[in-house]
Amino acid sequence: METLLKSVCKPDIQELRYIVKMILRCITLIFLTLVSLKSFSQDKKFYIFICFGQSNMEGNAKIEARDTTAVDSRFQVLQAVDCVARGRIKDNWYTAVPPLVRCTTGLTPADYFGRTLVANLPANIKVGIINVSVAGAKIEVFEKDSYELYLATAPGWMKSIVAEYDGNPYARLIALAKLAQQSGVIKGILLHQGESNPNDTLWTKKVKEIYDNLIRDLKLKPKKVPLLAGELVNADQGGACAAMNQIIATLPQTVANSYVVSSAGCTCSPDHLHFTAEGYRLLGKRYGLQMLSLLGYKLKENISH
Repeated sequence: METLLKSVCKPDIQELRYIVKMILRCITLIFLTLVSLKSFSQDKKFYIFICFGQSNMEGNAKIEARDTTAVDSRFQVLQAVDCVARGRIKDNWYTAVPPLVRCTTGLTPADYFGRTLVANLPANIKVGIINVSVAGAKIEVFEKDSYELYLATAPGWMKSIVAEYDGNPYARLIALAKLAQQSGVIKGILLHQGESNPNDTLWTKKVKEIYDNLIRDLKLKPKKVPLLAGELVNADQGGACAAMNQIIATLPQTVANSYVVSSAGCTCSPDHLHFTAEGYRLLGKRYGLQMLSLLGYKLKENISH
């Protein structure tokens, strides 16, 4: 009996060593997990903006020397596709020197949107752009569950653009946004689209469904993430699709936290569908003006023209 009591009350030294070893291992794992979480924590002063649309959001105008110089390193772009010729690899951040979308795209409203923000935000705040746009595409190309139906009848050149986004523009947008959320905080969504949906009275409803999907899939709060939609080439420039601006104007009636950016006075190219470089600069600044106002910041510079 005495022997039995000793064996019960006095644990084996090997068992004790094993227990201590397991406890230390658990502590180490917990520590490493906490360090890992900290390393991927969001920088609250890195403002991320999602951009999508068709050719005008891609950027159609020729990039000029003034557009590639003196770009503040606080303005960043998350590369959507590989661009080896420019030394850019997808899924990595770079200073936002245009082109911001694909290797062959031009100046976009996102260029001067970002420049306007960094010029007027405090110096400790960075701005990041994600831009997934498809030239010539209807808004349906971004529909989460039915994009394949639209692409089934799309021309080959459009399918080639979509292929660069792994065949699914919406999914690519989400993947980039989730990656960006490891670095910063999504503060807004920019849209420029509509030339391929002229007179489509359901356009605002389609945009709302896409916006709602973005909000849900990225676990965002709609009251904190506004949607900015730019007008197409304005009637004062003889815009070929200017009538669509009447439909775009009604977007705030369908999407509560949405705002329409005027294109009045933004010069256009001879096709009257795309803006000139100067037109993109002005339109981009207006996107920036609207966003700065929503973020609660006052302007340091006059960006009305």
